[in-house]
Amino acid sequence: MAVPSFALTVAFINPGKSDEAYWVAVAESMKAAADSLGITLEMRFVERDHPRALAVAKEIASRPKAERPDYLILTNDYDLGPKQLSLLEGSGIRCFFAFSPPSVAARKEIGAPRQRYPFWIGSLQPHASDAGYLTARSLIAKGRAEKAQAPDGKLHMLAIAGDRSTPASIERNEGMRHAVLDAGDVVLDQEVFADWSRDKAAEQSAVLYGRYPGTRLVWAGSDQMAFGAMQTWEKRGGKPGQDAWFSGVNTSQEALEAVQSGRLTALAGGHFIAGAWALVMIYDYAHGRDFADEGLELDRPMFTLFDAESAERFRARYASGYSRIDFRKYSKVLNPQVKHYNFSFEQLIR
Repeated sequence: MAVPSFALTVAFINPGKSDEAYWVAVAESMKAAADSLGITLEMRFVERDHPRALAVAKEIASRPKAERPDYLILTNDYDLGPKQLSLLEGSGIRCFFAFSPPSVAARKEIGAPRQRYPFWIGSLQPHASDAGYLTARSLIAKGRAEKAQAPDGKLHMLAIAGDRSTPASIERNEGMRHAVLDAGDVVLDQEVFADWSRDKAAEQSAVLYGRYPGTRLVWAGSDQMAFGAMQTWEKRGGKPGQDAWFSGVNTSQEALEAVQSGRLTALAGGHFIAGAWALVMIYDYAHGRDFADEGLELDRPMFTLFDAESAERFRARYASGYSRIDFRKYSKVLNPQVKHYNFSFEQLIR
């Protein structure tokens, strides 16, 4: 399984912080994939300063031609994708969206990949509603088992969501609401937006706990927001996992440990690997194997619901990083027998 010899350069505008567990995992897994595939990868963190993503895109596009990457991976955090595409037009750089593609509302302006912007070759996103649905369903099941109903006989839930505009955030929330609707015995008391911030979630939950004293289920769109809400509950004298139950998303060490200890009831994660899978697709495209036969905009299941056993298995297997994953075996160019991409995370922790 030889790797073709020509150089391939890819840059990624990482919307997170360089010390933020989730986005660090994204960076580490992408580096592992790049090393596996012989790709030169440039990682640019914007430290959650979202307008800075536009400045970085402009800087990359304005470099001398020989110094520009062949491909640029973008996210559509805070719906900045269309503006980034506009800045990159004419640069000769091919673009690919990972994690969150342009929103439906933006399509009137930018169309689909390879239309208004021919250099935008495609996108890959985790099926984000799965994260919301899986965690909410598990949280509700735990509430029933613990007989956590309020005096009205219903389970009451609070939702602490990420932001209002990032498509992945919107879809996680939709998955959560779907689980509430399916349950039939759950009241969603209120949904707030904490902008992925632990501190803001702590502040908001303090108000919510006073407003809804009968609520015992707290759904959060990320692990950090869950921890903020748990911290406030503990300050009130409560015990997460015993007298109130919390869910989150992501695979930080803190979150995995909390699942193992029982403090965190439900955790979905694994979607950080989307950036690495994007590199596999770009590698194949660059070497003449277009992914168009599977679709230009792939929305694939990547989330897994962790329990104590799978959390321990994940921590043990990837404690030293993701270099043990041979990403070459997922390439269609290097493995002609592969007809359809399998981008599930479950296969990596079996």
